[in-house]
Amino acid sequence: MNLYFLHSSAAPMTKTFSWLPLALCSLALPISISMAPVQAQVPGFCHSPAGAAKAKLKLLRAAIAGDVEAQRAYDRQVAADAQELQQCRSRNWPQNQAIWLRLHECDLEPGVLDTLLDRIVSRGYNQVYVEVFYNGRVLLPAANNPTTWSSEIRNPKYANRDLLAETIKKGRARGLKVYAWMFSLNYGHQYGQRSDRNSVLARNGQGKTSLTLLDYADPNINLDNGDIDRAFVDPYSAQARQDYARMLQAILQRKPDGVLFDYIRYPRQTGGASVSSKLSDLWVFGNSSRQALIDRATNQKGRAVIQHYLQQGSISAGTLKSFDSQYPKEKAALWQGRQVPKGKLPPVGVRTTRLNRDLWLLSVAHAYQGIVDYLSIFATTSMRQGVPAGAAFFPDANRRVGQGYDSRMQPWHRFPKNIEWHAMSYGTCGNTSCIVQQVQRVLQRASGAQVKPVIAGRWGQTYRNRPSLETQMSAIRRVAPQVRTVSHFDFSWQDPQFANARRSCRVTLLPGEDTRQSSISP
Repeated sequence: MNLYFLHSSAAPMTKTFSWLPLALCSLALPISISMAPVQAQVPGFCHSPAGAAKAKLKLLRAAIAGDVEAQRAYDRQVAADAQELQQCRSRNWPQNQAIWLRLHECDLEPGVLDTLLDRIVSRGYNQVYVEVFYNGRVLLPAANNPTTWSSEIRNPKYANRDLLAETIKKGRARGLKVYAWMFSLNYGHQYGQRSDRNSVLARNGQGKTSLTLLDYADPNINLDNGDIDRAFVDPYSAQARQDYARMLQAILQRKPDGVLFDYIRYPRQTGGASVSSKLSDLWVFGNSSRQALIDRATNQKGRAVIQHYLQQGSISAGTLKSFDSQYPKEKAALWQGRQVPKGKLPPVGVRTTRLNRDLWLLSVAHAYQGIVDYLSIFATTSMRQGVPAGAAFFPDANRRVGQGYDSRMQPWHRFPKNIEWHAMSYGTCGNTSCIVQQVQRVLQRASGAQVKPVIAGRWGQTYRNRPSLETQMSAIRRVAPQVRTVSHFDFSWQDPQFANARRSCRVTLLPGEDTRQSSISP
C-alpha cells in the first residue's frame, strides 16, 4: 500500500487479565455453589434477579448429577432467558453490552462453562469477546492445532476438546454473540525465542527487540502489567504475516460472530523512552521494515539518501553535496508522498534542513503504515469470510508529544472505517470526565466508523479509582447516545473469587459439605 502523507500526530494501555475457574475435577462431584450474591443487581442494565440465578443453578446441578427432567427444564430456562435478554437489550441502552473474557482449561470440566455463560447472561451481556490468542498460546485443541503456537489446553485428556467451538455453540444458545479476541503484533515470548523466527521481530535503531524492554502497562491504567510476555514482530515481515494468517484461518473455521484484533501497535516504553523523538527510537530496523522503507524511494537519489539516513540518523550538507554529484540528473531525493518545489534548488544548507525533517516524517509515517497495513490485511481476510472485524486501541496512543510521538505509535485514526473501533477508554481521574473525553476524541475522528467504547471496572462500586460501570455508562450515554455497543474489561474483575476458582481448578462445594473449600456464589 502507498504511504499516507504524514503531517504530524501520534500514543497506551494494555489488557491482561485472568478469568479463573470454578472447577469440578470429576463427574462424581456435583457443582455445588453457594447462593449469596457477590454483587448487587443493578437496575436498568438487564441484570437478572438473584433468585432466578439460584433456581437455574439448581437445575444445572441436578442435570449434571444425571436428572434427565432437570436437564430438559434447564435447557428450556436457557432458551427463555435468551429470549428475555434479547427483548431487554432491545428496550435498553446500549443495545449491545459486551464483556471481555479469558477462558481456562478447567472450563472444560462438567458444567463450568455453562455456569460461566449463565453468569454472563444474568448480568445483561449479549456479547462476549473470548480471548483466543495471547501470551504465545492459542485456544485451539492440542490435537488440531496447525499454528506456530502451542495450545492453551494442555491436559492430554482434553486434546480433542475444542473449547472455542463449544463456547460459541453454548453462547449462541444463550443469546450471546461470541467474538474471537486476538493479540496481533505481540506474538509471545516463546515465539521470539525461536531461532527460526528471531529475524522477524521488530527492532529499533539500537538493534534491540521488545524482549529486551521492561514494557509494563501505564501506571495510570494498571491493568495487571500488560506486555509482560511480549515479543512484538515487524509488521512488514512476510514470515510473521504467514504465521498469523494460518492461525486466523483456524480461528475463522470455528465461525465466531466477529474477530477483534488487539495489540495493533508497537511496544509501550516508560520514562523518556515513552516518546519516540529520534530515528533510533522507531521500530523500523527489522529486515523487512528497513527494506520496505528503502523501497519507498521513487528515484536513485532518494534510495541512497534513505539508506544513508538509516545508517547514520541524519544527512549532512557534505553528504548531500556528494549525492548531488553522484546523481546529477536527479535534482531532489524523492519518495512516496514527498513533493519539492519546482525550479532552481535552494542552497544546500536549506535543502539539508528540509531533507532531514522530511526523512524523519517519512520514517514515522512508515512505522505507522506498517500497523495500518497489517491490520487491513487480516481484517479483510476476516470480512471476506463473512466475519466482522474490529480493532482495540487506546484513544491517546496516536498523539504527537512535543517533537516526538507516543512510543506505541498506534494510528487508529488511519484504521479502516469499515471495521469496528473498540476504543479502550480506561482513563483514571477519580470521575468520568477523562473517560468521556477519550470517547469523544475517538468519535470526532471516526468519520462513519462504528465506535464501541471499552471501559473497565465493576458493577455497583468504585474499583481501582474508576467509577462503577453503570456510572461510566450513564456518562457516555449523555454525550454519545448514538453509541450502540459498550464493552467491559473484564469478567474476572467483576467476580474475582469465581475467577480464581476457575483458574486453579478447585472443586467448590456448598458450605457444610466440605469446609476445606471456599464457597462461590452465582
